[in-house]
Amino acid sequence: MTTKAKFELVAKVRHDIGKGASRRLRHADKLPGIVYGGGKDAVSLTFEHKLIAKALENEAFYSKIITLKTDNDSERVILKDLQRHPFKPRLLHVDFQRVRKDEKLHMNIPIHFLGEEVAPGLKEGGIISHIVNDVEISCLPDDLPEFLEIDLSQMELNQTKHLSDIKLPKGVELVALSHNDDKPVANLTMPRVEEEPTPVEEEAPAAAEVPASEQKAEGEE
Repeated sequence: MTTKAKFELVAKVRHDIGKGASRRLRHADKLPGIVYGGGKDAVSLTFEHKLIAKALENEAFYSKIITLKTDNDSERVILKDLQRHPFKPRLLHVDFQRVRKDEKLHMNIPIHFLGEEVAPGLKEGGIISHIVNDVEISCLPDDLPEFLEIDLSQMELNQTKHLSDIKLPKGVELVALSHNDDKPVANLTMPRVEEEPTPVEEEAPAAAEVPASEQKAEGEE
């Protein structure tokens, strides 16, 4: 359930901080960021924008332990937060959190749906809906999976798959299940058919009556 994708980032420690400094970095195609946690002080960093943008194209980058190198230091981190420009294809800031080997992580991990194209309920005209696409897990860093899988190949019509149907790797827990919240993940139902409204024929407007005061007397020209 995991792959061998590995990520390594190089950053420079940043001492010039503030909104003005961040704007200057962005104009130079750099990306301001920060790393914190792990019992150490937070450190402001500078990244190459294009390198982070390229890494984000890989789904695993969001849920993988990353090696972060700064000057002569190297530490393991996870992507914790990402700020994007509201309408431009630009990143504004990135946050990384240090991980400790003996400290559990809480991460959102994508769900991969397997076998849905052969589910028996599809032959009866049903459709499969994905209710959630990722789930929060808790585990030690060395047990962190890149994604979780759920098998939909045997789904019948009107059947629902829940969190408890996800096969979990060793050492991984679903946070929702630890709170007895077995949320639905996917269901297979018949598509809803909406009836077209019956058109209502409009009656022709009645001829306007001529007020008695305007009616001509019989024989009057």
